[in-house]
Amino acid sequence: MQPSSILLLIAVYFLTLIGISWFTGKKSDNNTFFKANRQSPWYIVAFGMIGASLSGVTFISVPGWVEASQFSYMQVVLGYVVGYAVIGLVLLPLYYRMNLTSIYTYLEGRFGTYSYKTGASFFLLSRVVGSSFRLFLVANVLQIILFDSLGIPFWATVIMTILLIWLYTFRSGIKTIVYTDTLQTLCMLIAVGVSIYYVSDDLGIQGGDLVSHISNSELSKMFFFDDIKSADYFWKQFISGAFITIVMTGLDQDMMQKNLTCRNLGDAQKNMFWFTIILVFVNLLFMALGVLLTEYARANGIEASKDDLFPVIATSGELGVGIAVFFILGLIAAAYSSADSALTALTTSFSIDILDIEKRYAPERQELVRKLIHIGVSIVLILVIIAFKYIIKDESVIAKLFVFAGYTYGPLLGLYSFGLFTKLQVRDKLVPVVAVLSPILTYIISINSLVWFGFEFGFFVLILNGLLTFLGLILLSRK
Repeated sequence: MQPSSILLLIAVYFLTLIGISWFTGKKSDNNTFFKANRQSPWYIVAFGMIGASLSGVTFISVPGWVEASQFSYMQVVLGYVVGYAVIGLVLLPLYYRMNLTSIYTYLEGRFGTYSYKTGASFFLLSRVVGSSFRLFLVANVLQIILFDSLGIPFWATVIMTILLIWLYTFRSGIKTIVYTDTLQTLCMLIAVGVSIYYVSDDLGIQGGDLVSHISNSELSKMFFFDDIKSADYFWKQFISGAFITIVMTGLDQDMMQKNLTCRNLGDAQKNMFWFTIILVFVNLLFMALGVLLTEYARANGIEASKDDLFPVIATSGELGVGIAVFFILGLIAAAYSSADSALTALTTSFSIDILDIEKRYAPERQELVRKLIHIGVSIVLILVIIAFKYIIKDESVIAKLFVFAGYTYGPLLGLYSFGLFTKLQVRDKLVPVVAVLSPILTYIISINSLVWFGFEFGFFVLILNGLLTFLGLILLSRK
């Protein structure tokens, strides 16, 4: 594709998003920005959350992961189902019963102010880094296929990206996100479907034979029970998937803020049920695409792998302009479906949890303060994404993302587990100490686990971290 064609595609896409923002932004206030006035249809939320959950990481990294890891990632995805059940049956009823705007407010009522601020701070750290990981991946691909040829530096690409997100989210926040995510999810799924069609057609695989071809491939092995020491061992990945879902969705303001815009608990639970079913199927599509892309690369002598596999094949021109157009459209949709909601959630959490704007500022000043925070969060994301350009050199981004999540979400897992499953109180002022020490101890144990235990933790670091936090809270407990 010519650079001018790609720019036109991006321009049309963003004009559509800004149009949605204008339509949803009428008579907006902080209640609209934070909770969408609790009027979102559950089916719109459910479909839109697919794109936010998958993001550019899944869009690019999961297909590239298949060559090295086969379908082992589906073991994690099956664990997601258990995690979403816990969210729907345990966490959502709690959040709706307490009528929360920020889910971390629960910690203040259960333990105290220090625990509350600690939980919110770990979310802010987790989401800033996690969202920057995701957006870095996509911005880097756009840089290679478009902006390098135009002489635009990476830092300018990042600033432009965040600015465009800010433009369509600054007025009505989560209300806009609910609807823009629906469009973005649709674009992403169309892109995957079109890519599967083009690649399978080039490989000579007829539509009716596609399922059997993929299931018979050596790359489609899904379950690994042979080596308990391996990071791919089924129970490690399945259990890790359940806990990853609980913390990265159920204990994450970004994902739960969308659920909390539904009209009532029943709608939110229906949203979670259907979202889970669709998500499993969509991940299977991405893995199937990974098989086809790997086979295509081998057949045509293409050396691209991991995060480069899908972008290189889609934009090479060998499969025609159609796949390139839909790849770029899907890439943009994947990037912004997670980044825009992250920007809104970070603004919400910092406003409510850190600054206490509803308590410290008069109603007429709260909206101004929120807008300033929105700008500040945008600047932070820009700086972190640019920093990643010089940090990330190898591995699939999705692997890095999940490992990092184990260290930052672990204290949240420990705090909520302790709060929900015990009636003990803690010495609130010492909770931040436990929350900081637990990831440090987890890292020390993880890097020495093969030597000490003959066991590789992998994504299991999340559970270890949560357990250490839980044990630390027991030591701080008092009657």
